[in-house]
Amino acid sequence: MEECRAEELSKNYIKNCCLAFIVIGLVLLLDQLTKYFVYKFIPLSQHSYYYYPYGGVGIFKNFLGIEFSINFMTNKGAAWGFLGDYQLPLIIFRLFLIAGTLVYLFFFNKHNSWQIPLLLIVGGAIGNVIDFFSYGYVVDMFHFVLWGYDFPVFNVADSAISIGIGTLFLLSWKEK
Repeated sequence: MEECRAEELSKNYIKNCCLAFIVIGLVLLLDQLTKYFVYKFIPLSQHSYYYYPYGGVGIFKNFLGIEFSINFMTNKGAAWGFLGDYQLPLIIFRLFLIAGTLVYLFFFNKHNSWQIPLLLIVGGAIGNVIDFFSYGYVVDMFHFVLWGYDFPVFNVADSAISIGIGTLFLLSWKEK
């Protein structure tokens, strides 16, 4: 009986590791490829560009009141540049959050439905940490203006984190 239980736990662990490798790998691949191409082929945008495409590559303008362009912007802090003057403590904090989330995911998580959202968060966080070591800042590129509101520029990693957090909120709300 003990052997069957141990074998089942081993299979679940291997399955979870494979899922983690696939989800985190896909997020990192897409994130790092888009950042590389933006870094290599689009000039760094300055905030002095006030009109579409804001120093970047225009994708569409005034589609139902929405503008979208690809811009090369940098961010030395967390969301919206928060704590940009404290890069070393911020990177240490990010690394501990990644490690803590992985420990929770593999050893304490009781919700199977939370696996992919947590992996999206970890993949996005790792992508932004890689930027810190590769470039010294996070590379952002997706620039939306929504009905006159200039939305903060973001990247694939930020999107993965936001989707993961949003999904966790919905799953938590649904369970209650």
